[in-house]
Order: sequence, then C-alpha cells, then structure tokens
Amino acid sequence: MKLTYETGIATFIQFILLVFLNIANGANSVVTTCHKDSSNCVSNLIVSLIFFLLVAIWFMCVWLLGYTAQQRRSKRLAQLLIVVEVLILLTALFNARHHTDLLSFATSLIDIALAIWVITLAFRLMRSGGGRVVSKSGQRPRQRKRVPPKKP
Repeated sequence: MKLTYETGIATFIQFILLVFLNIANGANSVVTTCHKDSSNCVSNLIVSLIFFLLVAIWFMCVWLLGYTAQQRRSKRLAQLLIVVEVLILLTALFNARHHTDLLSFATSLIDIALAIWVITLAFRLMRSGGGRVVSKSGQRPRQRKRVPPKKP
C-alpha cells in the first residue's frame, strides 16, 4: 500500500508507536530510579505518568490534525501539520543528542523518521492544492483519439 497523501494514517501510526515507546521509556526510567534511589521512586513515577499523558495528548492532537488535513485536503492544515512536525523533529533531534540510554536514543530516531515521513506526506498534500495527489510513475500516457481514415 502506497501512502501518497494520507496524513491521517501516518499520524495515527506515529501516535501509536510513540505512545508505546514512551510507555517503555517511562517504565525504564521508573525502574532505574527505584533501583538507584528508592526515596525518589514515587516522585519519578508521578512525573513519568504526567509526562506520558502530555505526550499522548500532544500526539493525539497531531493525529487529529493529520486526519483533518487529509479529509479536507486543506492547504492551510497541511502547512500547520508541517510546522507541528518540524517542532517534533527538532525536539527529537535534541533528545537524540542528549539520550540517556539506548531505548531513548532508538525512540528519538524513530520519532525523527516518522516526522520526516509525515512532513513529506503533508508537503505533497499541500502541493496538490486540494486535489488528488497522483504519482508521476503510475500515470499512463494519454491515448490519442483515433481518427478514421478519410474515404476518397
């Protein structure tokens, strides 16, 4: 299946993957903190839950924006989606440079890849100007009308 302008599906995939990866990162953080310093265990658990909820709400809003841009084929919503995804991309780049472990680094790399993918789809949607996005390689050449030969 080739996704040409389906920003709704792409942002949904982004939402699901990053929610699961943030659950894993939060659990890893809580377990690591509880093993090192048991006095900060509860406070880290509360902070991790709040952070997880904020991330889940953020990516749910991005998903709704991507879905709405796809359904309306709106140039403005596609532009807004690109701006939001660039912010996500910059945040993921910052997190990748300052990762704490391999899981957070992998999460950042996946986030970067998904953000670039969604930006590409949103750019194609924006460039289409509200019409259908058609790939050039899949187009067939136009057939000429056959003109019957003239009779003498």
